[in-house]
Amino acid sequence: MFSSIDRAKPGLQKLIAALRGTYPYASVLAVADDSRTWAVRRSGADIATAGMGGGTGFVVRVFDGVGCAEYSFNEFSEEKIGEICAVIARRLAEQNEALAGVEPLPTPIPADEPAALNKATEWKVNPRELGDEAIVARIRALREKGLAVDERVLDAQVNVSYRAYRKLFLSERRDLDQTVMYTTAAVAVMAARGQELKVSYKGFSNLGGAEVLDRAEDGIEAIAWEALALLDSQPIPPGEYDCVCSPEATGMIVHEAFGHGVEMDMFVKDRALAKDFIGEYVASPLVTMHDGSAVPEAATMFFDDEGVLTGDTVIIDKGVLKTGMCDALSAARLGVEPTGNGRRESYERKAYTRMTNTYFQGGDSTPEEMIASIGYGFLLECPSSGMEDPKNWGIQCMVTTAKEIRDGRLTGKIYSPIVLTGYVPDLLKSVTMMSAAPELCGTGHCGKGHKEWVKVSDGEPYMKARIRLG
Repeated sequence: MFSSIDRAKPGLQKLIAALRGTYPYASVLAVADDSRTWAVRRSGADIATAGMGGGTGFVVRVFDGVGCAEYSFNEFSEEKIGEICAVIARRLAEQNEALAGVEPLPTPIPADEPAALNKATEWKVNPRELGDEAIVARIRALREKGLAVDERVLDAQVNVSYRAYRKLFLSERRDLDQTVMYTTAAVAVMAARGQELKVSYKGFSNLGGAEVLDRAEDGIEAIAWEALALLDSQPIPPGEYDCVCSPEATGMIVHEAFGHGVEMDMFVKDRALAKDFIGEYVASPLVTMHDGSAVPEAATMFFDDEGVLTGDTVIIDKGVLKTGMCDALSAARLGVEPTGNGRRESYERKAYTRMTNTYFQGGDSTPEEMIASIGYGFLLECPSSGMEDPKNWGIQCMVTTAKEIRDGRLTGKIYSPIVLTGYVPDLLKSVTMMSAAPELCGTGHCGKGHKEWVKVSDGEPYMKARIRLG
């Protein structure tokens, strides 16, 4: 796939050599991208070629001994090497003149340790090869299956999004090449009774292709029944409760409660409270948190957008905050090693510290044991949104469903919608049980504030904790 990368590579190597004649360090990231979305709903079928893909283009990074500068472009040939070098030199001179008298942040030149890699993820059914007609027919049949559950089902919407990309990172000593494909499906079912309307939603994802539709087909009837059950839901009395969180709900908590708060570019800017808690207990000893590409989900990659090899970063180890996740520039300024979390929304955007696959490690309890241990509380399911305040460690999340637990049993009573709030260490220190195997889902995108969207995966074991609901 993406043979244009192969054609460009010899010229890009010459570009690196030309830049190295002037700068102590130079690198280039080349990206070739393909994405597509298919959707069916009551109004019909849609096919979109523009989505959350990063586009096709190049970004050059140089260090000049004082700072770092970048230049992106979407057309390249060997004839343009001189022009590119001249543009970078001119812009650096303009930048240095504009910043005259300003003390720069210390930015050490990267070590550029030798590394070579060429890897690709696996898939069974390439959505683009399957074709638009076949995919639309498949998801239209899924919609009809949801509508057939009950006459109170007003509508069912199904969409499938796919992205495949190839990234080549070159420096004087690094030659890294990766090809990744992920596909997601999302099902939303709307049920109505009179003027009342309720919606149940579930996403499905895989590091692969259109085979994800098999899982969506298996789950659509259950999603429809959840929407029907929500017609009998009621508001929850505000308070603190013992809760069992589904893997999706726990995943939202780990992403919002501790993901953004340990992105270390926020440490550089002194915008994260976690900076002052390294080496301290911030959670129950049952909590061990990971981020990285050691597990296969939608945000898996073999190197980040700064040419740092990725792996597994243990953020919290048995309740103790060990480290954050870090891009290369922030790592240089903090005097730590980068963790492979430097990610760009596209080749036109700068790299920020971003999460990849973020999850809690499993424990040894079962969901049934958690429910049985609760005198009065709730099973939280179907998260919908969340946000975090890294500066003060506050959290606010939304879940669609809270199923009542009384005397260790689900009563069948449902509350909806639910707002989950609290101070992050208080919530995580209240964790008393974790189930065995984490379940990850990569249906979402994560923004840095309100922008800079990248693909992320999260999800966890079932988790029991004391949580403020309202």
